Amino acid sequence: MYILYAICSLVFIGCNPKTEKVQATEDTLKKEFSLPKKLKEVSGMALSQDQKMIWAIEDAGNKNVVYGLNRQGELTTDVLVENAENNDWEDITKDAAGNIYIGDFGNNENDRQNLSILKLDLKTDSQKSTKVIQTTKFHYEGQTEFPPKKSNLLYDCEAFVEKDGSFYLFTKNRSKGFDGTFLIFQIPNKEGDFEAKLVGKLKLEGSYSDAAITSATINSKNEIVLLNHKNINVLSGFTATDFSSAKIQKISLNHNSQKEAVVFVDDKTLLIADEKDKKTGGNVYQFSLK
Repeated sequence: MYILYAICSLVFIGCNPKTEKVQATEDTLKKEFSLPKKLKEVSGMALSQDQKMIWAIEDAGNKNVVYGLNRQGELTTDVLVENAENNDWEDITKDAAGNIYIGDFGNNENDRQNLSILKLDLKTDSQKSTKVIQTTKFHYEGQTEFPPKKSNLLYDCEAFVEKDGSFYLFTKNRSKGFDGTFLIFQIPNKEGDFEAKLVGKLKLEGSYSDAAITSATINSKNEIVLLNHKNINVLSGFTATDFSSAKIQKISLNHNSQKEAVVFVDDKTLLIADEKDKKTGGNVYQFSLK
């Protein structure tokens, strides 16, 4: 037993914390509004610094545009990102100063070698266009094949946050024999080309819809929420370079849809968006953490 404990302490990426399960009551996921019809594939949301504006993006196959919605869900502006292509924009976040970043790191086939995070000169909803003012290019530590074997497709990503001058990426498992495993990488928030450093390897319980990560957000209490189609998972108790001790609290939303975007409004309140699929989805919901 002592030897096993020592191994877990030294090789943290191979050991997973116990997941605590919490059931949400039916009235905690509340529809706020329906998204505008033109936004069928929202892949990420961030709030402006004054919290009056929701910035939303769409993923591959859509325009290189950031959409501004007011808190009632009305589309107020389309902001063209002049010097960027939407290869596969999968999440959007901001830092403590209010700077906006887009994660151009969607990588379904695990074969992309042009992954990047884009910092925008985006300040107000009066802008008709914006420019990328910093490009953080990166490749993943540990990935040597493009793509890897089907049993090791761990290098897609749809979720990230910014904290204290670093980006943290949470990968989406597309491996054959899905088991909920995901990787956590750290990248400096700087201009340049970097190796994303592996700082954790954890596992979520359940099937693909229960455990494949589609977006992330962080609050002032250093809690990170990871979104799935059916659940959220709250991570706490980690350090900047070691997620081995992270506590995972799994909360069922009692609702199944293609949820792709999440953002904290305050330390206990989330906004969650799902994609439009025929007669379902295309909404923004509010969820309160207990």
